[in-house]
Amino acid sequence: MTGAAGRPAREEAPGAGPYRHEFTVPAEALDGNGHVNNVVYVQWMQDGATRHAEASGGTALAAADGGTWVVRSHRVEYLRSALAGDAVALVTWVSDFRKVRSLRRYRFLRIADGAVLAEGETDWVYLDAATGRPRTIPADLQRALQADRPPPEKPARVERLR
Repeated sequence: MTGAAGRPAREEAPGAGPYRHEFTVPAEALDGNGHVNNVVYVQWMQDGATRHAEASGGTALAAADGGTWVVRSHRVEYLRSALAGDAVALVTWVSDFRKVRSLRRYRFLRIADGAVLAEGETDWVYLDAATGRPRTIPADLQRALQADRPPPEKPARVERLR
């Protein structure tokens, strides 16, 4: 992902709110309909989760604990089209933890007008990296990843795909 308007991608570290990553939609992300392919959004979600985990220290904490994360499920709701050249902000945060699972949410915004392009969530499972068996998420890892607060609610009026 490249940054908006030719600049390097912009990232904000956690602590002051959700993790935010800004980038420009590349032409190769488009499908035959001329907008961003649905599979690309899932890749961006995973990339955003990885960037957030690294920026918050979560990746290092999981490695020190001998743990790793795997995806149980993804859900994406597409609200508006994103096109090549659009400057987009991916906002992500962890909304809750259960014993071995974590629910991460995502929001894609078009920077020019603040339009919500898509929203999604991923249900992650924390595993013992050596055995592949689910394992309890350590409290320090939860604190590192959940230092964020969710963004404001999405606008009431939603324009459907072009």
